[in-house]
Order: sequence, then C-alpha cells, then structure tokens
Amino acid sequence: MIGGSQAFLIVAVVAVCTFITRVLPFALFGRKDPPEWVLYLGRILPPAVIAILVVYCYRNVAMNAWPFGLPEFIAMAAVVALHVWKRNNLISIGVGTVLYMVLIQVVFV
Repeated sequence: MIGGSQAFLIVAVVAVCTFITRVLPFALFGRKDPPEWVLYLGRILPPAVIAILVVYCYRNVAMNAWPFGLPEFIAMAAVVALHVWKRNNLISIGVGTVLYMVLIQVVFV
C-alpha cells in the first residue's frame, strides 16, 4: 500500500520529469531552427517505430495451425483500409482492436 508521502513523491517526480522533457528542447535549441539531424530523426523515426511495432505484434502468429493468422491479418487489413480512408489514427487503431477481439473471442474460437 502506498502512503500519502510516497504518493506525493511519485507525483512530484513525474511532474519534474515531465517539466524537464518539455523545457529541454527549448533550452538546447532556443527559438532558432533545430539542427538538421534533429529534423532528420523527426522524419525517419515515426515510420521506423511503426515498422518495429508491426514486426513485434506479428512475430508469434502461427501460420501452420488453425486459424493460420486470419484474425490478425483481417484486423490489419481493416486498420490499413480505415487509415487510408479516414486518416484518423484513433479510429483505425480502435476499430482494428475491437475487430481483432471479436474475431478471436467469437468467430475463431
């Protein structure tokens, strides 16, 4: 059980860390344009992280036993189609998650 002083310390540490992560870019770069390498990382890291997450999520899909990865790939196709259609991350990921849960708990039992 967490006591009152321990809870206060946890909240204080989280607040300080959040403040530091918000202030640090301005302290390092000021109001001027960031260096080219920072802009490069800003362009290249989001797609790289998504690719790593896709590989991580599909690494244990059993392609040699029923249902042969069908729920995963149906949900993935729904996420991609919804994202291409609506361009909304929350809708595509939310619907894909709900669809996957329905598929594994109701359809492919």
